[in-house]
Amino acid sequence: MTKIAFIGLGIMGSRMALNLLKAEVPLIVHNRTKDKANELIEKGAEWASTPKEAIEKADIVFTMLSTPQIVEDVYYSDQGLKAGFKKGTLWVDSSTVNPSFSEKMAEEAASIGVRFLDAPVSGSLVPAEKGELIFLVGGTKADFDEAKPYFDIMGKVSHFLGENGKGSSMKLLINLLLAQSMATFTETLRLGEAMGFPQTQLLETLLNHPVTPPILAGKKSKWINDDYSPEFPLKHMHKDLHLVAETAFELNRAMPLANAAKEVFAQAKQKGLGDLDLSALYKSIE
Repeated sequence: MTKIAFIGLGIMGSRMALNLLKAEVPLIVHNRTKDKANELIEKGAEWASTPKEAIEKADIVFTMLSTPQIVEDVYYSDQGLKAGFKKGTLWVDSSTVNPSFSEKMAEEAASIGVRFLDAPVSGSLVPAEKGELIFLVGGTKADFDEAKPYFDIMGKVSHFLGENGKGSSMKLLINLLLAQSMATFTETLRLGEAMGFPQTQLLETLLNHPVTPPILAGKKSKWINDDYSPEFPLKHMHKDLHLVAETAFELNRAMPLANAAKEVFAQAKQKGLGDLDLSALYKSIE
């Protein structure tokens, strides 16, 4: 039976790995801090103390890490992926990174005989728990087909988008739309409050109007209850907007609205809101 290694057990990775376990997939796990793996270990996952140890017996390796720099660290470190990969292993990177980074890591993997898919996901904590993520995948169709049974366990749909980098490209486009929608909505909400409307009335009216993206309705309870426990940490959205800006620079594209949104999220992070949910942008716009 195919053995899977899963590296990176944060908000998303821990839930994705748990769904693999529930489907009785043989699983080896690693995270920089072991305590985040405790539930998985209790439920039958095998613990590995290093990335190298995790992948030495694996046929497919999933990584779910927060930044390109951390992916590089996990790959190049003395006890990292590069030191442990067997030829022919399939590496599926579900981290949200810039497309040129995915292309670079695909080339690096190929140089040591490893196959690579960039397969970031659309969805946050609740879809991850329910196995309802959307996988956005770049690589070869044959590798996509091999990984698809596991995408189907962790997600509700997977899209094959073309060569390496295309999965990461689509993920940045989706997150750019989400970030700009959140920035526009929270600013509008604050203006409505200044006009004298109660917050509850604004939320009820605006969230049910066709001009408002449906995804924002899922944040209604956070604004009402002033509860910003992270489903998608604000600092990660700021990071994604920075990757958008880097990508636009590489492609010689002006992105004035994207860069304005990036600075709005930067201000919120500077105010200490980075570890809260991205809907906490509302607290920054006062």
